[in-house]
Amino acid sequence: MISIYILTYNEELDIAACIESAMLSDDIIVVDSFSSDRTAEIASLYPVRFVQHAFESHGRQRTWMLESIPPKYEWVYILEADERMTPELFAECVAATKDPNFNSYYVAEKVMFMNRWIRYSTQYPRYQLRLFRHGKVWFDDYGHTEREVCEGVTGFLKENYPHYTCSKGLSRWIEKHNRYSTDEARETLHQLENGKVNWLNLFFGKSEVEKRRALKDLSLRLPGRPLLRFLYMYFFLGGCLDGRAGLAWCTLQTFYEYLILLKAWEMKHLPTPELETKVLVGEGQLK
Repeated sequence: MISIYILTYNEELDIAACIESAMLSDDIIVVDSFSSDRTAEIASLYPVRFVQHAFESHGRQRTWMLESIPPKYEWVYILEADERMTPELFAECVAATKDPNFNSYYVAEKVMFMNRWIRYSTQYPRYQLRLFRHGKVWFDDYGHTEREVCEGVTGFLKENYPHYTCSKGLSRWIEKHNRYSTDEARETLHQLENGKVNWLNLFFGKSEVEKRRALKDLSLRLPGRPLLRFLYMYFFLGGCLDGRAGLAWCTLQTFYEYLILLKAWEMKHLPTPELETKVLVGEGQLK
């Protein structure tokens, strides 16, 4: 058996289906960032542990969760509200925990958008760390999301998990990615100033994760990133084979990339409102 953590914030549209998919486990822990909708009310209808903690960042929320809420079992799985556990994946997870040579496993996401699987333009199989021994994995912040730090050997599972990335509607998706783009812009500037491209991993990385991270570091340094991303996703990866949904998905990702680029330029060349206010106060222009 494994324990399942579910991360939530204003997830009233997804939380019931997510919990029901996870009920293959008898230890489900919902970690909520003080939702203002019916998330808590709906979660209370199920046999889960419900804990609230103020959100600081994705990495810190996961770290707090793992340090503060002990799971019932040694192995844990992290599930987000717009994702689903499947019986096939759960069975593979349980089987994987019996191998003493591994401490963690990556699982591929299956992006669902406009009622279909976006097979090609999402770089499938695109892996995320989901299953691990408690106490053997930590998380750091990276851009709008997090990156894991793993102790010991990491493996890859064959089964995937459905990710309903736009389940709350396009307006919510745009609002969320507007916030994400600010964090990504900061990370872009940081990487351009302090990071470098790992060419060895780019061409000879041992896993999809290593190659994808090296490719992202390279993409930050390329001119015309939004256009290049569209061409890469739609033609090179085969997003044109994903039909109308694939075209919409690639267009949205191009818009997101352009937003990051614009915000990075703004952060570098224009004073922030806070900085501008301090300057004016120092010059005696504000009372």
